Amino acid sequence: MTCTPVYYPFLHVGKDARIDTLAIPHIYQEGRWTFDFEEMEKQVSTKTKIYILCNPQNPLGRNFTKEEVIKVAEFCDRHQLVLVSDEIHCDLVFNESDQAFFSALNLPEKLRQKLIVLQAPSKTYNIAGMGYAFAVIENPSIRKTFCATRGHTLSEINCLAFYAAEAAYKHGEPWRQELLSYLSKNRDTITQFVRSELSGCSIPDIEATYLALIDTRSAGMKNPAQYLEKDAQVWVNDGAAFGAPDHFRFNYGCPHARVLEGLDKIKASFDRYQR
Repeated sequence: MTCTPVYYPFLHVGKDARIDTLAIPHIYQEGRWTFDFEEMEKQVSTKTKIYILCNPQNPLGRNFTKEEVIKVAEFCDRHQLVLVSDEIHCDLVFNESDQAFFSALNLPEKLRQKLIVLQAPSKTYNIAGMGYAFAVIENPSIRKTFCATRGHTLSEINCLAFYAAEAAYKHGEPWRQELLSYLSKNRDTITQFVRSELSGCSIPDIEATYLALIDTRSAGMKNPAQYLEKDAQVWVNDGAAFGAPDHFRFNYGCPHARVLEGLDKIKASFDRYQR
């Protein structure tokens, strides 16, 4: 089980493992995207074994609260599910002074018995090409199973990746703070632009990540990513892959000037579409 829209590889995990995937849509409540716990309870069954959480959420940009994460963990505990918490964007939280990121590693001990936490420096420090990531698994039985499986799917991490990760975590905090400030400016630019310039489009408040999911349904635009690639020569991600048809995902982890260039091209393309 996982909740959509979500980073699209999550939706292929079941296929790779030759098992079914339950995709439960997130719901928009009190100005925020959150979990539809009522629907999760309806859909879960004795066949359900794993829940995959994306926090911070890609592509919705949520930094889920401590209360939300605990409620997800309690749901998993109640139904004896392994909770897999993918926290790869945990160092890219904009509102961390008001709402610090709550890792599943900080759950009460009872709720950590069937927990796998996945983290990596790759998104924050732009070293994805190094292929460095790690899992934290307290339960020795789950850890043994995990380690027995990984050799069949992943290569070993090389020494350069270890040194890059060590350097990032030891010395990268001043750079990370500068990055957050820069990305915050980009986020504010795209949020204001969508809400003021793209008629019929909407964008949620973004609390984390460098990714924005833009809803074009009220604008009447179908397959916006395909249209924008052809008409505006702007490549964005198709929301359908994330479980959000008629949306597109805009990556603003780039120079501010490039964000403005992309937005201007998108607006011109939308204006042509709506004539």
